[in-house]
Amino acid sequence: MSGEDQLSSALGYRFESAELLQRALTHRSFVNERSAAENNADAAATSSGLLHNERLEFLGDAVVDLAIGHLLMQKLPRAREGRLSKLRAMVVSEASLARAANAISLGEHLRLGRGEEQTGGRDKASILSDAFEAVLGAIYLDAGFDRAADVARTLLATLVDEAVAGELDRDHKTRLQEVAQAELSDVPRYEVVSERGPDHDKVFEVAVFIGERELARAEGRSKKGAEQQAAKAALALMERDDS
Repeated sequence: MSGEDQLSSALGYRFESAELLQRALTHRSFVNERSAAENNADAAATSSGLLHNERLEFLGDAVVDLAIGHLLMQKLPRAREGRLSKLRAMVVSEASLARAANAISLGEHLRLGRGEEQTGGRDKASILSDAFEAVLGAIYLDAGFDRAADVARTLLATLVDEAVAGELDRDHKTRLQEVAQAELSDVPRYEVVSERGPDHDKVFEVAVFIGERELARAEGRSKKGAEQQAAKAALALMERDDS
């Protein structure tokens, strides 16, 4: 399967214009390195036939904002504007969009300059989130807003659910890993202890261990949510032990 086929499968969308997709995947550094004779990247892009993805990113940003705003209004019909705005900001943050980009392996398909390639550009949150928006902007130009919004809602559905559940902005797992590595030279391990309820309404109980020691347990509507709550409880325990 070609790279374009792989990405189309991950997106759930196949472009009519291969040129639009290529542009969405092209970082400014790629254009700059191939237009060394020009000082201005936009002028260089025009003269060389290469265009980077920043204008598509501008369009994609608007698509994501509107698509996710609409989805949140549907999920939370009684929520006030302030809460909706806060939740949307969480979902469309750089970190969240980079996570969504990683879920479809978008970094593997980017066209980067040699400098960005050598400094880990394919894993940079800023580059990934911008490219994610650019791809959605390209879908908007290729097939219209409704199709682009459908793709955005599908790719960001998990993040929306986590935001609504209050789990997206509380990365206790990362904090616990940092503390465990610094203080104990070890990393946390999570195990699902039990699960109950029907498939559409499951509750998971997760325990977190460091080495063989169980630090805490917690429940959540998803495994990730339960892991976050277990990490939060473990952090509280470690802070009490240190005091």
